[in-house]
Parts: sequence; C-alpha cells; structure tokens
Amino acid sequence: MHDLKKALADIGDIRQAMASGTLFRGFGPAVMAGSGVLALATAAGQSAWIAEPGRDAALFLGTWVVTALVACAMIGVEMIARTRRHHGGLADDMIINAVEHFLPAAAAGAAIGAVIIQFAPQTAWMLPGLWSMLVSVGLFASVRFLPRTVAIGGAWYFLAGMTVLILASRTEVLSPWMMGIPFGVGQLLMAAILYAAFGGDDDNAR
Repeated sequence: MHDLKKALADIGDIRQAMASGTLFRGFGPAVMAGSGVLALATAAGQSAWIAEPGRDAALFLGTWVVTALVACAMIGVEMIARTRRHHGGLADDMIINAVEHFLPAAAAGAAIGAVIIQFAPQTAWMLPGLWSMLVSVGLFASVRFLPRTVAIGGAWYFLAGMTVLILASRTEVLSPWMMGIPFGVGQLLMAAILYAAFGGDDDNAR
C-alpha cells in the first residue's frame, strides 16, 4: 500500500511538472478582446449615467466588480473548453497551474477593495490604479507558462496603473475612464498578443 501511494504521488508530481513546463493555450484572443470591449463599454456607460462617480463609490466600484465577474466567467468557460481541446489528459493540471498563478493577485485585489470601501471610502480613487498593477503582477507571474510576449501586457498594466494613481492623486476623484482605458486597452493588447502567438484558428495553433 505504501508503494502504491508513493507511485501515485510520483505520477502526480510528474503531471504537475509537465503542466508547469507546457505552453498554456487555454486563453483565446476572441474572448480576451471581448472582455476589453466590455470594459470600454462599461466606462462609456458610467460616463453617461453616473454624474458624479466620486459621490457614489459603492455603485461605481460595484459596477466594475460585476463587469470583472462577467469577464472572468467568459474567459473561464472558454479556458476550460480550450484547455480540454489542446491539452487532453493534462487539462485539469494545466487549469490548476494557471489559476494558482493568478489567484494571489485576484485575492489581493478583492481584499484591498473590500477594506477600502468598508473602512476608508475616501481613498477609493486609488483602487483603479492598484487593481491595474495587481493584474500586472499576475501577468508577470504567468510568463513562465504563457507566451513570453505576455510581459508586454504586464508592462502596460503596470505603467497604466502607475499613471492612473498619479493622475487620480491630483483630484482624488473616481473616473470611469481610469478603469476603462487601462483594462479595455490592456485586454485588447492581450488579445493581440495571444493571436500573434497562437493564431485565430485553434487547429493551427502552435
């Protein structure tokens, strides 16, 4: 029994090692671009419907949380389908490996948002920049299993987040476009990076 458990553990370690060293093809350019368009549409909608976002930070940020959840659901559904199609028996290990790299940054973003809204809503103007920089951290962490050009996307999110923090610090007011531009352009850039790496046709992805 001990030998069987050791053998199963060794097989699990081998699968994890293979998953970590295999280029992950679970993210598709079309849905990634769709999430970018969604971000830009949300910013445009907020600009038209919320006269003073700074006075209703909960509504402003709540709308973006819903937008993020919708985008994550879109990307997640496609990720599962593409991973099973491209990685076969390693699909589950590949998905777990990908989620493990992005989860810390996502959890940190959710925690920071909750703390600021609950205990320091007057500093909510910092959230768009902080969230953008956390996405950058997640992308840089994923370079080891995604195309290395993903680092370009990471650099965009980092610089965009830093720029947003600098600009927002002058007025300390929330702006729809300080969320829309970093995330909308960032996701469209990621779509272009994935398209260049994998192509538009899954059957011809390399």
